[in-house]
Amino acid sequence: MGHTIYYKTDVRMWEQFSGFLERISNGLGYTLTVTKTSATLEPDNPRVEPLIIEKKGFGFAKTNLIEPHHSIYLLVLHSVAFFGSVELWED
Repeated sequence: MGHTIYYKTDVRMWEQFSGFLERISNGLGYTLTVTKTSATLEPDNPRVEPLIIEKKGFGFAKTNLIEPHHSIYLLVLHSVAFFGSVELWED
């Protein structure tokens, strides 16, 4: 049975947030892709979906409660609040 994190984001300081994600992804060995409207963190685990964070929008990622990725995703998403706002829930 899977486990999914759902979230709504509004990142008002996008450049600073992108820099923050770059430091995190380099430290963890995640692949990071940043555009003007979204950032994607991708761990090297086929059972964990990439975390796609929209500058303003909704998203979800199935983590299947695989650690440490699940906890890292939660920490990254909660950190969005420093750069704007975030709502998140799990299923």
